[in-house]
Amino acid sequence: MTTRVLICDDSNVARKQMARSLPQDWDVEISFANDGSQALTAIQEGLGDILFLDLNMPVMDGYETLENIVKLDLPTMTIVVSGDIQPEAHARVKKLGAVEFIKKPIDPESLANILVNFGLYRPGGTQTIKQDTSAPSSTPSTAILTRPDDGEPIDYRDCMQEISNVAMGQAADLLARLLNVFVKLPIPNVNVLEVSELEMALSLAEQGDTYSAVCQGFIGHGISGEALIIFSDSSFSDMANLLNYKGELDRTVELELIMEVASILSGACIKGIAEQLDIKFSQGHPMVLGQHVKVGELIRANSNRWKETLAIEITYEIENHNITCDLLLLFTEDSLEKLYKQLSFLMD
Repeated sequence: MTTRVLICDDSNVARKQMARSLPQDWDVEISFANDGSQALTAIQEGLGDILFLDLNMPVMDGYETLENIVKLDLPTMTIVVSGDIQPEAHARVKKLGAVEFIKKPIDPESLANILVNFGLYRPGGTQTIKQDTSAPSSTPSTAILTRPDDGEPIDYRDCMQEISNVAMGQAADLLARLLNVFVKLPIPNVNVLEVSELEMALSLAEQGDTYSAVCQGFIGHGISGEALIIFSDSSFSDMANLLNYKGELDRTVELELIMEVASILSGACIKGIAEQLDIKFSQGHPMVLGQHVKVGELIRANSNRWKETLAIEITYEIENHNITCDLLLLFTEDSLEKLYKQLSFLMD
């Protein structure tokens, strides 16, 4: 009997990777959705005996989707597939009814074992790609990859966003375990920007607060860039409490705090991206860009360091605490060709 499989992920790359990770001899019909709302509709139409569900998505995320599956009593078995590997994320999705949690990037052998254990898969069937219920992306792409086995294009921005999503989750997991907290994760924002555009985007988001920032360079395989941690000054008090800092919060202690956070988030993200690209980055020593200044001033004061750049922006927010910081990964303009070539190898 054919099993109807629904893959729900906002990333076209992730949807295809998930489909290709399924056992090739599994008798299934595969459909796709790029957010939870579309997934609910597809399940109601009988397309989701089994749902592979991402967590970080626009419109309706994975947590909301699980809540609605229970509320609407929809007939599907949900397996969460996510880059958010925090222990609390595992616990929350299981509590909401997911039967299993699989981390990205997916290991096909581990996936097959899970399917066998649940009695969902028995070797000896066939796969059919039935339909894609996801809406086309409105975001323009500047560089397109098309695989010979299907006609739907995959763009570099989507590839880099999915890679960043996995690396972001690995960094959040380290921070969550260190502080015993839950880190709320966004959808990484990936764009090729001029420095003036980057300054404008960050200035619009600063909401009157002041910030402190450090950066850490990385280089390897002809690709180079810098990781910036921009830390809201209003977050220092809560962060000091979580890290058991005692005494007065002076500039020296604040610098120690941001250095500790930066070493975790930037180091883990840089390493996570390198591992997925199958390369190694050497990382420089962190350096202070500024303390207690407007974020626009940080960018302007260092604008000679960047021109056009591939910018990856990730905002980390700790639940139930006034702690927010931005991680910016800025790849140099002359690195982009090599980066795109490495992504091409990855998708082949």
